[in-house]
Amino acid sequence: MLLEVFLLLGTLLIYFFFSKKNEETLPFKDGWWGRGQKPETKEDSSVRPFKVETAEEELSDLFRRLDQARFTEPLENSCFHYGTNSVHLRKVVSYWKNQFNWKKQVEVLNKYPQFKTKIQGIDIHFVHVKPPRLPEGQAAKPLLMVHGWPGSFYEFYKIIPLLTDPASHGLGDEHIFEVICPSIPGYGFSEAPHKQDFNSVSAASVFYELMLRLGFNEFYTQGGDAGCVICTNLAQIAPSHVKGLHLNMVLVSKLGLSHLLSILLGRYFPGLFGFQDEDVRRMFPFLKKWLYKILSESGYAHIQATKPDTVGCGLNDSPVGLAAYILEKFSSWTDMEFQNLEDGGLERKFSLDDLLTNIMIYWVSGCIVSSMRFYKENLQKGIGTQKHEKLTVQVPTGIAAFPNEILHIPQAWAKKKYTNIVSFHFMPRGGHFAALEEPELLAKDILQFVDKVEKEQLWKKKGE
Repeated sequence: MLLEVFLLLGTLLIYFFFSKKNEETLPFKDGWWGRGQKPETKEDSSVRPFKVETAEEELSDLFRRLDQARFTEPLENSCFHYGTNSVHLRKVVSYWKNQFNWKKQVEVLNKYPQFKTKIQGIDIHFVHVKPPRLPEGQAAKPLLMVHGWPGSFYEFYKIIPLLTDPASHGLGDEHIFEVICPSIPGYGFSEAPHKQDFNSVSAASVFYELMLRLGFNEFYTQGGDAGCVICTNLAQIAPSHVKGLHLNMVLVSKLGLSHLLSILLGRYFPGLFGFQDEDVRRMFPFLKKWLYKILSESGYAHIQATKPDTVGCGLNDSPVGLAAYILEKFSSWTDMEFQNLEDGGLERKFSLDDLLTNIMIYWVSGCIVSSMRFYKENLQKGIGTQKHEKLTVQVPTGIAAFPNEILHIPQAWAKKKYTNIVSFHFMPRGGHFAALEEPELLAKDILQFVDKVEKEQLWKKKGE
């Protein structure tokens, strides 16, 4: 008991002396990412309709490359431990050539209205879905949803109807959303930046401009992976405009002494550090569930944060190589145990049509290199060194913690960054690609979070 008291007093002293509430906002990044010099004339702010289209020549070239693919025989009984298993990859490529109907999937992509508009010199692609119906006297709530890597705007296609028409899916009609899903610049059908230093703050600034251009002065944001960072930055840039921030992934870039103490002792004294039983189950033993996992799963990030173009050139030239690179992430990031399966468990959570549609977005747009560069732009200055990493977030925040996310961040850690967490839930199942894998679970969590923010008018209490 004395040890617990000593540690508690020590932690309080450390927190008092080394932490302070910083309510400073993040500066808006007004850049120019187009080719050449910024013109003196005013930028065209028109919003233009867009549809996904693919020429027959592109498809013929794709099939030629698939036919000429070279496969490497996998090691015996290696499953997905060495990455995508080529035995299963052959099956995927066979389906891709003989059964996958890209033209049909293009119709699926085009079922939701899509647009492009030029912001800071580059074309920004986005999906914009309005509710099919609204109860009398009710207004739709704008919701910006941002994907990550190696995903795309297509990740949200299954959750969009649950949010824009929740009543038809048994989710009630108290909160109905108007959903905006942009492609991060350099991803999908958004133009890639032509200059260096386009990072998450740049993307947040562009998406802030996008929401204002669409007429939304107040709105909600939601994201995971890179979308988590971008939406967090947006909440730091414009806290008076972001009514609420919902995340299905949280990143902590600053670890202090209190974190270290919780790592060393949290398994034995969870209450002392604000850990719940589920936190302990997901985090410990720490070496296995955190450190080793980081080492085994972060190799790609190191490459993309240092020399993205080198690997990217090969992936942009080979559809099979591109598929292998992306599919491996959809396997291990959905459930690490899937590495023990020869097929990587890919079709346990996703259909091949969904997986190949996401890959085709990367292929037909030729965006894999520019998407990988986003890691270098965000990490080349070091972790924990940028201003947005040092600032807190006061916007009402909801966190959906999925059990198979790559790393688990407990609420006790998250609240040091997000100081106004009003909803934190341990989700019963699901992994990294939550919107695509468990759309109903994620939609329900977004709805309950927004309900709490609206009923308690929490966005009006920011900074109080």
